[in-house]
Amino acid sequence: MNAEPKMATRVISSHSLTCTKLTLFTFSAVMIQIIGLSLFIYGFFPVKPTLSGINGLESFSPPGVDSIDSSQNISALPPEKLKSLYQEVSGVPPLFDRLILMVIDGLPAEFLLGKNGKPPPKLFMEAMPYTQSLLAKGLAIGYHAKATPPTVTMPRLKAMVSGAIGGFLDVASNFNTQAFLDDNLIAQFRRIRWKMVMLGDETWLKLFPNMFDRHDGVSSFFVKDTIQVDCNVSRHLTNELSNTDWDLLILHYLGLDHVGHVGGRNSVLMGPKLKEMDEVIERIHSSITLTQEINQRGTLLVRAALTREGHFCLIKLIASDHGMTDGGNHGGSSYEETDSLALFVSAQKFSNAGDSKEVNQVDIAPTLALLFGVPIPKNNVGTVMAELFATLKAEQQLRALQLNSWQLLRLLQTHFTESRCERFSCKSGSDKSDGAEKFCCSYLHATELHESWILNNSRFVDGDDFSSILLAYKDFLGTASKWLSSRSSDKPIGLLALGIAAMLLSCLGLMGLLFLFARDINFKGSHHVSHTNQRTHMWDLDESLIVTIIFILILCMGSSSMVEEEQYIWHFMTSSFYLVLLRKTIQSITTVEHKVRITPSIYTVISVLICGRILRGWHQGGVNWSHLPDISKLLEQAGTVYIQSLHLLSVGLVIIICSVVLLTSRLSKKLSVFLMLIYLFPSLMIFEQILKYQVDTFTFSVGNTTKIQIIYTLIGTCTVGILVAVPWLMPLRHSKTSKDAINLSNDALEESQSELLLRGFRDSVYVIGWCYIFSWCLLQMLLQQPINSMPTSLLLLQILASICYFSSGGIHIKQWVKVAALYYVGMAGHFGLGNTNTLATIDVAGAFNGISSHSTVLSGILMFIITYASPMLALLSMLMDVSMMDIRAAANSKDSDFGHVLKMTLGYPCLVPLALNSVLLVAYTIVLLLMRNHLFVWSVFSPKYLYVCATTVCVYIGVSVMAFTVTYTCMVLATRRRLLSCSM
Repeated sequence: MNAEPKMATRVISSHSLTCTKLTLFTFSAVMIQIIGLSLFIYGFFPVKPTLSGINGLESFSPPGVDSIDSSQNISALPPEKLKSLYQEVSGVPPLFDRLILMVIDGLPAEFLLGKNGKPPPKLFMEAMPYTQSLLAKGLAIGYHAKATPPTVTMPRLKAMVSGAIGGFLDVASNFNTQAFLDDNLIAQFRRIRWKMVMLGDETWLKLFPNMFDRHDGVSSFFVKDTIQVDCNVSRHLTNELSNTDWDLLILHYLGLDHVGHVGGRNSVLMGPKLKEMDEVIERIHSSITLTQEINQRGTLLVRAALTREGHFCLIKLIASDHGMTDGGNHGGSSYEETDSLALFVSAQKFSNAGDSKEVNQVDIAPTLALLFGVPIPKNNVGTVMAELFATLKAEQQLRALQLNSWQLLRLLQTHFTESRCERFSCKSGSDKSDGAEKFCCSYLHATELHESWILNNSRFVDGDDFSSILLAYKDFLGTASKWLSSRSSDKPIGLLALGIAAMLLSCLGLMGLLFLFARDINFKGSHHVSHTNQRTHMWDLDESLIVTIIFILILCMGSSSMVEEEQYIWHFMTSSFYLVLLRKTIQSITTVEHKVRITPSIYTVISVLICGRILRGWHQGGVNWSHLPDISKLLEQAGTVYIQSLHLLSVGLVIIICSVVLLTSRLSKKLSVFLMLIYLFPSLMIFEQILKYQVDTFTFSVGNTTKIQIIYTLIGTCTVGILVAVPWLMPLRHSKTSKDAINLSNDALEESQSELLLRGFRDSVYVIGWCYIFSWCLLQMLLQQPINSMPTSLLLLQILASICYFSSGGIHIKQWVKVAALYYVGMAGHFGLGNTNTLATIDVAGAFNGISSHSTVLSGILMFIITYASPMLALLSMLMDVSMMDIRAAANSKDSDFGHVLKMTLGYPCLVPLALNSVLLVAYTIVLLLMRNHLFVWSVFSPKYLYVCATTVCVYIGVSVMAFTVTYTCMVLATRRRLLSCSM
């Protein structure tokens, strides 16, 4: 009668996944995914192709025409002769001999120039009275210089000196700057033997090594330092302004950017910092004016006819690399982040200085090149700021536009196979939809008007012919610059397809493993449980909703607006899932006794929903509604005292929650108290840190750094110590008395030992999981912005309440649903902490807590810990959920071993996060490929993809930590089992 079931059991067992097979297949799938992801990133985010070499005399000739003295090796010419040769063939006399480039990092142009025709806020105007007076008197002309994303320092400096727009992944290179080898102004100036001095951000020294004759660099990454970084620049001003041996003086001030990172645009230190910068501008301008009166070293924008031998003409450019959001961060593409400043200052009035104008940040490079008589860099995509050349003669103004047009035309020709403009007829009214024909005809039209104007001997600026030529040149320059700026390099479709195929194969593999594992578990479960109900093979509403959430996320990924506001999807769907659980729990009440047993589960679900609603309202994330009021904004308006009190309350709440969880567990009270005492000292140090240093968060202290490093060490030591020691030292709790154990048979005694060790395994994993959670939360209390301390504690409560509900036993919920639910809570909490899909919400300030010297690796790790606090907490908490699984049947079966226990324990907690993340990764990779020509590909979809990749790394790390912890615990207990068997 039982032959067929036994035969089926043997067949299934022979094809079931062993622990070794499951591990190897999972590892292989992950490695294939990593390879596929690497191939796609390499293909989709390549370094933009650039023209090699440095522009020389050929830049002063039309494309395709040999330059003057092309046979001569200009590299062998002395710098002075080369400089004279440039001036001779240029046709645009250099208007200046010296340049002061003052970069105020993070200064939005609207702080000085206002926005949409409106003046700046009164606070900012009153903070910079001298600079405002220069604008009012016409001694300065200001521009809103639009920067392109990513709006971080290194790529923006490259844009200012080369006129080129780098690749999107320059945001990563910002933290590990390498030498800049493309054509740029610094190299051009060095070629004519300029003496250059750099004071401030050491990024300049990394981009241009061995270029500066004197320098004093400071690190740009200690964002808590708002004072010393600027004092280190200003202390050299007296000497450098009195020196006459330099041609270029770069002053890069970092303090204002650091103020923004720490306190936002409305920081109490923003006004004083702007005032400090205004005083520096006044000091430089006054010194230049005084020097001019004494030594006839002019500081004005002189007409070429007035330039005399022995006069040194100097102009000052005040620029910013990027702006900042209301929170003080940057990196994204919002107006507040891209609104950088370009302010030219002179000692004489500008003829057309009026309202501020809008240009692109890359326009600075060609403008400075022509103002100082050097070739425009080869890869420049910017256009000259014509207003600065208004004092030149008419033919010289047109020559400046002509040189800019030649340079852009050469760059355009690299993108088209048939690029010689002579082959196009350019008849009026003909369709010019083709890119090459469109640009060539626009260029030829301007050239024909220019040549006709020269033949007619017209030399007047106010003529209609002159205006027509200007418009024609500007039309060509504008369209060419816009096209080149938005031009994405050709994608290697084969490489992208190979990457997607590898990721798709990995995704299918992980989903297949999950299906096989679930089938294996369901079969063995039905084998142990008699009278299996047909309903167990049907999906409940909660299971269906878990899968539906994934499909909804995938569908929403194709919309840029939904990507920007993704947090609403996670909050809504997670809350909906727990509402379904609440409904399921209430419906399960059948008797009074059952009601008494189920009531605590109802309270835990309600607590999860309440915490989720508070987290939803803590930050108005995203883009479109970030300006709306939320809890964090109200607290910031209330003042630092309230935030500090909330921070202290949050730390206390974390300690209380973790203590209650430990004291109410099945562990002995002595062990629980001992574990709490281990964390007493680091907890007290964090309390002291908050009380002592949070009030003055803008100061940088060596003592403060040392204390934070001690806290790191203590937390790390506690975590590693508990991980290593607990499996060896965990007391094994007996369920039978020693007298009963003596009378047991050998088989019964072996079974008793297995149950004993199983309890030790569960207790050990529980303690280690508790340790991970407690350590992680304490670390977040130290690293997160104070305003995020309470959301972190609420997130902890939400996760622990979920685990408590899942382990209560009153409601049957499948293990894979529990794991997916915790994963979803972690992702919703990620947005609840204020994170978005824009790079601007990355907390740079906290990434340098406790770091005494700049380290790209350490700061990157801390930045990752801060950003992915919630998903990692959810993954680490699964260890506690694992310890509450009922695997006694599997552990006590005749053919079981610790490998089988590992499989039963780690199967779902590892496979479910990997599979869910794999589905989202593949889906969004396909979306990104489809959107490669979308208007928002670099501002919306690409930053989101970086977050998807980082989330993938987070899942890898979390799953690896879980797998290592459980495996190590099993190995130790297996050793203890052998030792126990030998002793009996």
